[in-house]
Amino acid sequence: MRYTDKQIWRISYPILVAVLMEHMINLTDTAFLGRVGEVELGASALAGVYYMAIFMLGFGFSVGAQILMARRNGEGNHAAIGPVFWQGTTFLLLLAAVIFAVSQAFTPRVLERMIESPEVCAATNDYLRWRVYGFFFSFVAVMFRAFLVATTQTKILTLNSLVMVGTNVVLNYALIFGKLGMPELGIAGAAIASSVSEGVSVLFFALYIRRKVDWRKYALGFRPGLSRETLGGILNVSVWTMVQYFLSSATWFLFFIAVEHLGERPLAVSNIVRSVSTFFFMPITAFAAANSSLVSNLIGAGEQEHVMGTCRQTIRLGYCFLVPLLALALLFPSVVLRIYTDDLPLVEAAVPSLYVMLSSLLLSCPGNILFSTVSGTGDTRRAFFMEICTLAFYMLYMVCVAMVARADVAVCWTTEHAYWGVLLLFAVTYLRRGTWRGRKI
Repeated sequence: MRYTDKQIWRISYPILVAVLMEHMINLTDTAFLGRVGEVELGASALAGVYYMAIFMLGFGFSVGAQILMARRNGEGNHAAIGPVFWQGTTFLLLLAAVIFAVSQAFTPRVLERMIESPEVCAATNDYLRWRVYGFFFSFVAVMFRAFLVATTQTKILTLNSLVMVGTNVVLNYALIFGKLGMPELGIAGAAIASSVSEGVSVLFFALYIRRKVDWRKYALGFRPGLSRETLGGILNVSVWTMVQYFLSSATWFLFFIAVEHLGERPLAVSNIVRSVSTFFFMPITAFAAANSSLVSNLIGAGEQEHVMGTCRQTIRLGYCFLVPLLALALLFPSVVLRIYTDDLPLVEAAVPSLYVMLSSLLLSCPGNILFSTVSGTGDTRRAFFMEICTLAFYMLYMVCVAMVARADVAVCWTTEHAYWGVLLLFAVTYLRRGTWRGRKI
């Protein structure tokens, strides 16, 4: 079976909207805090990336679970999907509890040693003190999303995301500035709003699946406890994606630490550019997630010969969606940047970094989609080693540019070209060799 452009788009579009709405949480935090001050704006960058690095442990686990569920879906073994879902959810809730306890105990000490500015450090701690509650909700949400993507039931992701973002916008307005009868909490209010919004998302997913999905078909009846055999099978695939995604995001945190040493203005610039980059990276992420699921379904159905054709179609669709957006941003950079701040000197300072970041997306489109294909084949160990080698080069380049040369912040953003260029080379080489064909998981 060869997937058509329409079929790929039908699966990718809801994921794109879901990712867009999730990004709106970070966007609204940045947009509101950009009206509070540069210290809060910079602190939200550090706190956001710190949170995301830890969150990626759970997300990486869900990617491995999604690969397994998609393979079983392609095989027609639907009853094997439910045990994977429940074992994954139970494991992630336990992981969230451990991370929460460790983070509350040690995060303030870690940040004090890494962040130079006392003001930025204090604001970062204020944010993370409340944001870590979100792990319990976000880890469950990624398992719901993995199930829906693996079984290609992605339409509801759009509505769920709209509800989540709507909740976050209202709570940001109320809690940051003390509106609607709420206390004025500043940056802590943004963290509380984000965590509550993720809780609303989980409740929405649970109610929808209970009422609208044939949960008996997928054996989704509640299964308490842990099964060593089932969890071991998930971890055999997931452990590599967990570490891979964590390290990938952790290097982002180190990038922002390096930029913070250049000053509060470069840090604020990088936070704005990061938020813009996430917006433009969303369609790439959506197409990559859809492609990974389609590849796993194709291999499960024994149709490996259509894998590379599906990859090429997905890359073409990704460029068709991405290039017009890039053109608009290149023509009207100030309009894009003023979404995040009214500080005109800050907007002017961010334009060169924006241009550099936008050019890196031309590499990240094929890089991310083809790298997701490597994971979609089930060879997550090979994907992990590709990521490790790429990150080693990325960090070496970052240290040379940001810490040794102390280059302008725009030059520091060329680290994105280094990362995606190397990862694209690894993925293309692996897929051309064809050793992934017939791999069993």
